[in-house]
Amino acid sequence: MSNEQSGHSASVDKEKEQLSEDQANVYEWTADEKDAKQRIDKYIVEGMDEQVSRSQIQLWIDAGHVTVNGSPVKSNYKLSAGDEVLLQIPETSAVEIIPEDIPLDVYYEDGDVIVVNKPRGMVVHPAPGHASGTLVNALMHHCKDLSGINGELRPGIVHRIDKDTSGLLMAAKNDLAHASLAAQLKDHSVTRKYFALVHGNLSHDQGTVDAPIGRDTSDRKMFAVTERNSKRAVTHFQVVERFGDYTLLELKLETGRTHQIRVHMKFIGHPLVGDPMYGRSKGLKMDGQALHAAVLGFIHPRSGEYLEFKAPIPEDMEGLLAVLRGR
Repeated sequence: MSNEQSGHSASVDKEKEQLSEDQANVYEWTADEKDAKQRIDKYIVEGMDEQVSRSQIQLWIDAGHVTVNGSPVKSNYKLSAGDEVLLQIPETSAVEIIPEDIPLDVYYEDGDVIVVNKPRGMVVHPAPGHASGTLVNALMHHCKDLSGINGELRPGIVHRIDKDTSGLLMAAKNDLAHASLAAQLKDHSVTRKYFALVHGNLSHDQGTVDAPIGRDTSDRKMFAVTERNSKRAVTHFQVVERFGDYTLLELKLETGRTHQIRVHMKFIGHPLVGDPMYGRSKGLKMDGQALHAAVLGFIHPRSGEYLEFKAPIPEDMEGLLAVLRGR
């Protein structure tokens, strides 16, 4: 079996159910007309959400691990519409994760769970071709004991936040904790609240965006509100502060789709400040989107106690708010 997609529009859905190790090493796509004449190495990099470097893809191509219509190709092969692309990541290329002494902002830790405040710019877990500097590398050095349910590349990782989003994230230290936290995420009982600075002045003080999210059919690297191959996504918002042409929001996730807040805010006409994929080129600037996972609450997997943690808005985002308040 494989991660089979149609039209390359659902390259690697990070929200889909866990796959076996063999399944996770095989990817299939079908090129469409807009992909015609694109180099195969660039196509695969984009199809894997740029979590694997182009040089690593080229090594796999040179070693025969990529075929088009059943035959090996070279890295400079240019696609035609209808080409069937198959990537089989070799077992020998499995990433060995090296524990790294990277400082962690730990909010809570016991024998079952650790909660950290991830800085903006840090990737959560490694991918083939990108094996260092991630939260997992830091956790492996700090914890020594992490759940293995999510495989070698994502030990302990129960959920994730985007590289350029800051804030609270929990990890499991054993399989019992992992199963409990994953079940809470699945039934939407985990409390997850974010602060976001968005463009424009919202017409309502509070509301709910209930709109399904799937791959953007016009750009496979992005997500969009769509009825095609999508999943229900629900985001609740409340205005915290208004600045005329910008608004600070508190958002509560009911579901946890990839890029959910970013896509929903763009959908209602108020994209996040600094968002490199869904934002606007004009206006306030920052390195990454102005989005912070501020509140995280869950039932402790062993004690049954409800725990909730709050992380203040980081300095870079506070700097933008200070500019707006001082105008």
